[in-house]
Amino acid sequence: MWVPQLSEFSQPMYLSIADALARDISNGVLSQGDRLPTLRELATTLKVTPGTISRAYSEAHRRGLVHGEVGRGTYVQSQAPSELPVSPVPTTLNLGQSQLLDLSIIKPYSETLEYWLRDALIGLAKSTDFARALDYAPDGGHPAHREAGAQFLRQWLPDAQWQQVVITAGAQHGLMVAMSALTNAGDLVLCEELCYPGIISLAHGLERRLGGVAMDDEGIIPEALRELCLREKPAMLVCVATCQNPTAAIMSQQRRAQIAALAEEFDFIILDDDIYGFLATDPSIKPLSAFAPERSVYLTSLSKSVMPALRIGYLYSPPKLLSRLTSMVRSSVWMPSPLTAQLASNVITEGLDKKLIRIQRNEAAARQAIAREIFAGFELKTQPYAYHVWLTLPEPWTSDEFTMLARANGVLVLSGTQFQAERSGMTRSVRLVLMSPTSQDELRFALTKLASLIDTDPRRFY
Repeated sequence: MWVPQLSEFSQPMYLSIADALARDISNGVLSQGDRLPTLRELATTLKVTPGTISRAYSEAHRRGLVHGEVGRGTYVQSQAPSELPVSPVPTTLNLGQSQLLDLSIIKPYSETLEYWLRDALIGLAKSTDFARALDYAPDGGHPAHREAGAQFLRQWLPDAQWQQVVITAGAQHGLMVAMSALTNAGDLVLCEELCYPGIISLAHGLERRLGGVAMDDEGIIPEALRELCLREKPAMLVCVATCQNPTAAIMSQQRRAQIAALAEEFDFIILDDDIYGFLATDPSIKPLSAFAPERSVYLTSLSKSVMPALRIGYLYSPPKLLSRLTSMVRSSVWMPSPLTAQLASNVITEGLDKKLIRIQRNEAAARQAIAREIFAGFELKTQPYAYHVWLTLPEPWTSDEFTMLARANGVLVLSGTQFQAERSGMTRSVRLVLMSPTSQDELRFALTKLASLIDTDPRRFY
């Protein structure tokens, strides 16, 4: 059994193991195709946890040194490491920051992503379409990239046509493009009363008035939206109808039809932010924009389902709004990177997006089970495949107090006050992201620590 020699290293254990593996491959101690010890075998030998070995193997995987085969084990990479890009390993580490377990940013589980994306990047470099990625793109994006976008969208909008796709530099850029192009300074933009903080900062930065609509377990309440429309004239409603951030609410098909009918009645545009649509529990429910296609703009991206660094988003627009959207893309960034758009197109046309979505859904389901187990007895809102949970703390906790205490104990979470479209005082809810930890064991540790903190009395800290 291979056992790394670690005496000469003075850095975190998992990096030392990865470095020793790289050295032994280079020195011929290990050959291509050699099987490495199991996590438990090596952990027992080195007297560390299996999680440490898992991180070491993941780091080695990231560098292209090894590959894993489900049910068989971990093997020295059959392709010579010299043929793959290897990132330099930092010799210093900010230990204060590394001790923080980050449950504050919604992103895909990353352990398997680099393996798939490395092959996609190599394929991009060898592609006959590579030259297309090196030139300026026409307004809206290159037709081939827009067709790939339409192919991605057809999972939710079966009749999507490439001519109605506008490529953006990610979902946040798509939000900015739609809000800038389709509303004016001073206009009222509505959203859920608890919403993604990026909407809040964007509306304020663009000098739009932001109004929050009351919610229930399905999201926006139609009667509350109607009351607001009777008092004022909104220009746009930004709505996340599937796995809403932060409450994880999913609108029923009936509720979506009611919201769309109100858009028709009161003449406002719907910006259907469906970035979590791939996590739906019932794929037969149509997107919100499908119920009012002539006054809706559909938005999604690859950042949650594929990889955060793949900053490509897709707006799907009725023809009458296309020129305003493409003009705003040109005004804001001139064009999203054609190189990134080509990589995204390859990922889609080769079917890699669907594979990664399945991986993410399965991982999310397993992590949701852990969260439900640890927080049994607490008020928890979530969905079977959601990346996050919305936890309501028992009295006398406030979300801000708990967030500060959690950080002091090494876990980052977001307070419910961060999500208030209109600041309305203290809350008792926090958002916990499940996919950021490198392993399910690390997630269980973080959530167990949070659950133990909840059992303390906040008044003892003041």
